[in-house]
This record gives sequence, structure tokens and C-alpha cells, in this order.
Amino acid sequence: MTLPAEYSLAGHTAIVASSGGDETPQLAAALAEAGASVFAVARHADAMDAIRAAVSTVTGGETHGYAGRWDTPEGAAAVIAAFAATHGRVDILVNDTRSFFAKPAAEISLHEWDELHARNVRATFMLSQAAGEWMLAQQYGRIVNLISNLAERAVINCSAYSATQAAVLSLTRSFAVEWGRSEIRVNAVGSGWSTAEDIPLEAQREELLVRYTPMRRKGHPRDLAAMLVYLCSSHCDYPSGQPVYIDGGANAHP
Repeated sequence: MTLPAEYSLAGHTAIVASSGGDETPQLAAALAEAGASVFAVARHADAMDAIRAAVSTVTGGETHGYAGRWDTPEGAAAVIAAFAATHGRVDILVNDTRSFFAKPAAEISLHEWDELHARNVRATFMLSQAAGEWMLAQQYGRIVNLISNLAERAVINCSAYSATQAAVLSLTRSFAVEWGRSEIRVNAVGSGWSTAEDIPLEAQREELLVRYTPMRRKGHPRDLAAMLVYLCSSHCDYPSGQPVYIDGGANAHP
């Protein structure tokens, strides 16, 4: 990945929190390639290790991390305590809590609704709040939330998931307004139908959703990488509270 010098993350530390999606390791590796020291956070050890392995492939060194839930004040505090054991400041927080869920609206149970919101919304809020304390104290920070373009679109059987994505977008805007004077920039990167695999175009275009996408292909983490790095950099000084959709034109589609 070739980046302008202004996008450099050298000397910056980044917490990358993932619900376990297969895109996050490659996005974390992009931050490491730009020079950031990455701390991996995931609900389960295998997802955390996937991020650490991807980052170590770039850096050649050890990457620290935390495995467990962080959707409570105690969980978020445990993440920050583990991070503080190896890092002295937090410059960047990337929240990728896109736990997907699809079910007809009439069949969604209260437990399913609450669990999904805990994973996708409360976890984002709690870790942003905890990391934000450091950022407010140091008067600098960059927070990027990964969201789905379903934050602003409707698809059958995705009401609960779409609601969580809209909530994270709202948090993005709210934190941006509240913390803007403290040199903290909060933005979102939105994706559409995507995969971390390299699937031949011919095979992708057999899917109806791909044919609906103006670019006629699924997204890939490398499509998001440069934008993510920019939004995490000190060069990103004026944009804040903004969702940037990199979805092959799907959100522009009627």
C-alpha cells in the first residue's frame, strides 16, 4: 500500500477492537504498515490471534492483545489496563463491532435484540468512552468506527442489525461534536457486501447482491485500508463526525 507521507502513523499507538470479522486483521495490518503500534482486542482468543498474526507479518515483532468482552465498564477497563501495561498513550481507536444478524423482524427475541446491541453498540460506546478518557487528557485522538451501509439502508430480515449500525453512526457524530475541541476526530468507514477472500469476478457476479452493486464486485479490506489510515492520521484534522461509504456505489443505488 503506497501512502502519502502525511498519512504516516509512525510513533502512534492504535487499539483495534473486533467482533471477530475476517476483515479486521487486514485492516489492522494496514495500520501497522503505516507505522502504528497495534494492540489487538477481540471477544475470543482465535480472533485476537488472527489480528496479532496479521500485524506481526508486517512488523516482524510481537503484537500484544486482549481477549474477552468489553461491553461493560469493567470489560472496557480491563482492555485499557491490558493496553496500559505495554503502551503509554492511545492515539487511535478502531471499533469494528459488526456482528451480523439476520432474522425476520416478527421472530426476533428480546434476548437476541439485547445481545446484538451489546456486541455492536454498547461495546463501541464503552471502549470509546474508556479510550476517550486518555485522549481527552492528552488533547489528541482519532476514533474510527467500522459500520455497514445498512446504517442508512433497509434490507429484508436485517432490522436488528441495521438498527445497531445506525446507532453506531449516531455515536460517531455525537462523540465528534462533544470532543472536537479536544483535538479528537471521530469518523466512520462504511462497507457494503464484502469479503476478505480473493474471489474471481466471474464467481462473484453469480450472486444477486453483487449484480445489484454498481461496481459489480464485492468489497475487500484493501478497498478500505487507505481511507482508514487517513482517518487515523494527524493529517485528518478537519473531517469529523462523517461516514465515508466505500461500498462500490451501493448507497448511491436507488
